[in-house]
Amino acid sequence: MSLQDPIADCLTRIRNGLMRGKTHVEVPFSKLKYELISVLVSEGYLKSCKESESDSAKQISVELKYFNEMPVIKEIKRVSKPSLRRYSSASDLEAVKGGLGSYIVSTNQGLMTDREAKTKNVGGEILCEVF
Repeated sequence: MSLQDPIADCLTRIRNGLMRGKTHVEVPFSKLKYELISVLVSEGYLKSCKESESDSAKQISVELKYFNEMPVIKEIKRVSKPSLRRYSSASDLEAVKGGLGSYIVSTNQGLMTDREAKTKNVGGEILCEVF
């Protein structure tokens, strides 16, 4: 099976784990996915992530976060898709859900949230939206 959009697969695994009440999920390893998950951890949407190896394949073990038995992430979705890429300059980045959510933006300085991108005045590809 070929994976056309590995970022969407990663986000779907996290979303499905949260809907089922799982404590952690496994995601196939790539540098981009690891950096994306690390940004979500630093923003407080996930508890932790670590690189692991099982059956000779590298994995990212993601510990999901709950508050009062409800998932911290209410909504996580892919914005820029392989069929339709979405780019934005720093000045055009809008607030997500009135500032309660965030965009994860891939810039030439690495992955960061929309707030960091505005502060550093860099634009890039909007990978996903988290609320």
